[in-house]
Amino acid sequence: MTPTELVGLVRRLVGEVKRLRAENEKVSAALVGLRVENQTLKDEIARLKQLPPRPPMKPSGMERATDRPEGGAERDEDGASKRRRGPGVSKLSVDRTETLSVAAPAGSRHKGFEDIMVQDLVLKAETTRYRRERWETPDGERLIAPLPAGIVGGCGPHLHRLVLMLHFQGQMTCERMVSLLTGLGLMISKRQVVRLVTAKLDSFRSEDEAVLRAGLAGAPFITVDDTGARHAGKGCFTTHIGSDRFAAFRTGCGKSRLAFLGRLLGGGARYVINAAAIAYMRGADLPRDVIDKLAGHASLAFGTHEQWMEHLRALGIADLRATPDPVRATSEAALWGAIEAEGLLGHAVIVSDDAGQFRLGDHALCWVHAERLVHKLVPANDKQSNAVEVARRMIWWFYRRLKEYKRAPSPQQASLLRGQFDRIFKRRTGYAMLDRLLKRLLGRKDELLRVLERPEIPLNTNASENDIRAFVTKRKISGGTVSEKGRQARDVMLGLARTCIKLKIPFFDYLGDRLAIPGPPVPHLATLLTPPPT
Repeated sequence: MTPTELVGLVRRLVGEVKRLRAENEKVSAALVGLRVENQTLKDEIARLKQLPPRPPMKPSGMERATDRPEGGAERDEDGASKRRRGPGVSKLSVDRTETLSVAAPAGSRHKGFEDIMVQDLVLKAETTRYRRERWETPDGERLIAPLPAGIVGGCGPHLHRLVLMLHFQGQMTCERMVSLLTGLGLMISKRQVVRLVTAKLDSFRSEDEAVLRAGLAGAPFITVDDTGARHAGKGCFTTHIGSDRFAAFRTGCGKSRLAFLGRLLGGGARYVINAAAIAYMRGADLPRDVIDKLAGHASLAFGTHEQWMEHLRALGIADLRATPDPVRATSEAALWGAIEAEGLLGHAVIVSDDAGQFRLGDHALCWVHAERLVHKLVPANDKQSNAVEVARRMIWWFYRRLKEYKRAPSPQQASLLRGQFDRIFKRRTGYAMLDRLLKRLLGRKDELLRVLERPEIPLNTNASENDIRAFVTKRKISGGTVSEKGRQARDVMLGLARTCIKLKIPFFDYLGDRLAIPGPPVPHLATLLTPPPT
């Protein structure tokens, strides 16, 4: 071929490559759209089947990856890992010692003993007949000897404890418990098992309420999350409220900010107009005349929702039509005022996944959820993929630095980290969606860097994720609840079980003490959460 023909061929090939590249980008963009549409359809099918949608991607792994040293696991001089096995059987307490003999031939020498620790469990059915004395007084009144504490519907406290353990901590259904217990020799029906799960739990409910109040009042931070729940055949939501010392679950028909504030108050409707409520209303851009009407009225505290709504109607606020909704905004403000008046939260920071209902008071964002927004981007070409990968690596690197800061905080390091945050999130990569996301996260700088002011708070909501997983497992195994007693029993007992785990109290011992079974005493859980007087 002549040079002129070669130049023409190269030009045609270059044009063909450009055309194929353009078509490839169009196909890639269409593929991304189809993936999104496919996931949307899957989520819609799950919604119609009343199932939670499946996450569209795997976890990012940022938390675990940044837990490891940058050089890998620590090793000794020989290159072996410094990790060692735990103490094992050395923690066991010996209840009984039995000596075993062996027939030795004549002339043998005794060489002492070889010990082996064996753990065992004995389960057997036991039926007790209580003969209760009956008397009739001269006045005609009849007396009968009381039953021992802990007996519920013909079932003793040990059986009650076992049923509560298996159902709430062992995640076993009532049908399987009936099968297990009848196999052990008991004559028990599913109705009796359900009664054991839901009956005579008033003391547990009051303790769970006290745990929530003590935890909110004394904790430096709380992590919050919510998940779907089924109750009485309807779709509801369960909110988890907890810290490193306690956990509480509350289920209701909504997950709005009004619902969240009511659950922080323990489910009661108490409304107070004070400085905190007025500041909330100003932050919500309510009209000044509405704020003045509420602040200048003689009545500033209301014990029920009906009293509060009557007060709003009397002031003419309930009839206003404006944005934001005056009834909703003033109700949120009054609930926030009640929380402030009762000393709940105090100086606690609320750490959340950025759901709108949780953005209250001193608020901090979960870094794992923030990084997940970058992780879930679907780039259309190599350039965009590289931009996403670089952004994720920089965020992981910065997250590791925040962990190091928590261990040794200092003002100089905090100033350095703020500058590094700006350099990471002010970058422009050319990938429009990633740039918008980085700009959005830059606008939440104060909430993402709250840890620089409060090093004691966590960087993520993993504690809530772990706690709420117990609820999700219970939902998968048992489905929803039907009665109000069942709903309360599920929320209360799951919360107390998780609180016992965090306080390193065996749930078995806790139930035994509350059901008057002889054993190690367990103090009221709320007293363990109340900070000592200064």
